Amino acid sequence: MEGLRILMHPQLREIVQNDDQIYIGSLLRDLTERAKLSPDALFKQLTSLSVGPLVTQKAGFVVEDDLPLGELVSAFVELN
Repeated sequence: MEGLRILMHPQLREIVQNDDQIYIGSLLRDLTERAKLSPDALFKQLTSLSVGPLVTQKAGFVVEDDLPLGELVSAFVELN
């Protein structure tokens, strides 16, 4: 795997409840660091994610290969 891209909804702060924003922010920072260190291991873990309200619905290597999913994430921004 060349690298792992983490995409997020551009209006994440409006979607996530205030009480959960600190948790989500911390999680996104952790994912970004882990993606740099071990992208393959992180991808494997995320493909079977089920932690609290976060559940992986679909996983793959090329999002654009799945038309409905590709359309959904076309507005997402890459997390740096």
